[in-house]
Amino acid sequence: CGTLLILDHNESGLRIFRSFDWTDALFDVTWSENNEHVLVTCSGDGSLQLWDTAGAAGPLQVYKEHTQEVYSVDWSQTRGEQLVVSGSWDQTVKLWDPTVGRSLCTFKGHESIIYSTIWSPHIPGCFASASGDQTLRIWDVKTTGVRIVVPAHQAEILSCDWCKYNENLLVTGAVDCSLRGWDLRNVRQPVFELLGHTYAIRRVKFSPFYASVLASCSYDFTVRFWNFSKPNPLLETVEHHTEFTCGLDLSLQSPTQVADCAWDETIKIYDPVCLTMPA
Repeated sequence: CGTLLILDHNESGLRIFRSFDWTDALFDVTWSENNEHVLVTCSGDGSLQLWDTAGAAGPLQVYKEHTQEVYSVDWSQTRGEQLVVSGSWDQTVKLWDPTVGRSLCTFKGHESIIYSTIWSPHIPGCFASASGDQTLRIWDVKTTGVRIVVPAHQAEILSCDWCKYNENLLVTGAVDCSLRGWDLRNVRQPVFELLGHTYAIRRVKFSPFYASVLASCSYDFTVRFWNFSKPNPLLETVEHHTEFTCGLDLSLQSPTQVADCAWDETIKIYDPVCLTMPA
């Protein structure tokens, strides 16, 4: 079974604000961009769930179309559209309008499990997906087809993210322990490669505040902070988990605040030293 925990963070620490149960494992969660009480989760039974933290104990809606585990879900960030994208082990990506009870369309092309689906923060109707087929793909909702296919690693790609300051720049993290940056105007070679993790990279996130800073977490139990514009890009390694580190995000409100979580069943919110010093 899976649980969605809504946590409140204040001066006295973390407290559980609300919790919701589901009948299968929950793999990802995304906040609504137009209602602070609404979230969407995705689960191992192939469904997406729409929750209201201010209301009912159960989900407001359940969308069940994927035929295998749904591993990734993301709510669009550009104004003028409220769309959710989901990526599944069934090798498809589906597009949803949360007010409509069924998917708007299905994107096919990946040849293996899809681990990550992320909307562009810059380009309306554009999202990226990362897969076990070793490719990063860029899609356009309007054409329902793939725009760009990047053979980004010679290994499964578990995570990708868009730079918040450059609409052409993405980063991928893979089972080969490397992070690679990609400029969509020329994808023949990565624009940077970051090495240091010793096991698969589970999640990577660009900073919302610093154009060349990103964070990654790995099955090597660490979270690492990088500045890809520096000759020595590794800024800091944080080792405060005793198991695989699997979740990671950077605060949109605070330039220094980071949240992560691991298989050791703990969630940590902290301010790494490298982000509290001037960049």
